[in-house]
Amino acid sequence: MIESKNKEVEARKIIKNSVAILTDKKAVKLVEYDLREVNNAVADYFLICSGTSTTHVKSLADNLYKLNRREIKESPWHLEGVENKEWILLDYVDVVVHIFSEEMREFYKLEELWADAKIKEY
Repeated sequence: MIESKNKEVEARKIIKNSVAILTDKKAVKLVEYDLREVNNAVADYFLICSGTSTTHVKSLADNLYKLNRREIKESPWHLEGVENKEWILLDYVDVVVHIFSEEMREFYKLEELWADAKIKEY
């Protein structure tokens, strides 16, 4: 029980700091998905947002990586999509952050896959 409580505290810390960073850097349509009660979910939480251009997407990801590492001593376990700058994923294990270009977000419609999750818009 203590382990799951610590896990939740760590996840909330990552979410809180990530939301602050992404909001400060003008992420578009930032949404949190609580997947803890969704069958076959790959993480406990998703944060999904968009950038207005590939430069903005890359900037959001770079700042998130750098500031989470500096401010809360958290680095992603896995990072993907940095080369194409259209969908960058930062995987913090229990929290996965998806930063899309607006076009790719509309194309993949990731939110529809997790429609039964609890959703919080920022």
